[in-house]
Amino acid sequence: PAPSHLFPIVLAGPSGGGKTTVRKALLQRRSDLVFSVSATTRSPRPGEVEGADYQFLAPEDFESLVRDGDLLEWAEVHGELYGTPRSNLERAWAREAHLLLDIDVQGTRQLRARQPDALTVFLLPPNYERLVDRLRGRGSEDVETFRRRMRSALSELSEVERFDYAVVNDELDDTLQAVEAIVSAERHRVKRLSPVVRESIRELSESLNRMLNAS
Repeated sequence: PAPSHLFPIVLAGPSGGGKTTVRKALLQRRSDLVFSVSATTRSPRPGEVEGADYQFLAPEDFESLVRDGDLLEWAEVHGELYGTPRSNLERAWAREAHLLLDIDVQGTRQLRARQPDALTVFLLPPNYERLVDRLRGRGSEDVETFRRRMRSALSELSEVERFDYAVVNDELDDTLQAVEAIVSAERHRVKRLSPVVRESIRELSESLNRMLNAS
């Protein structure tokens, strides 16, 4: 059974919203997070490392994972397939950690259907100019790809209210503080209590019962 206190954490939002930067900074700051390395059929970008940034798969290998039910979510994005192997979640649980996912809006909907306990955070660029600057800064956007990402961003913005939280990603430090505060608050929800807290409740209840029964 899924441990209630180790819920998956999803960062989603439009391309250029800063998900990758926020995700990498969170992983550096927190030892209780494990990055979910997505599987994809797209080609690696310069500097990307197999198994660290993505699991780069041939289309037939990806489709085999889909057929076998071995993906928590998958979607076609900009003509390529992306998905989250179920084994990622199991590895995070084994390490007593949250699985941190950097996925798109389509994938988030699927994940929530399979993992209703997932915490979902939508990262917004502060304004149109910053969105454009971030996309152009990648150096990999031709005109048609750029326009396609703009259309996707417009569509994804209509999904914000389906998420648990939305954070405007302007200054990185402010964004990190906001996301960490969200995670901390969620960890203290009664439905997500850790085994340590549950044991504390049990011991307090037993001690109080003994005292009351003895008097």
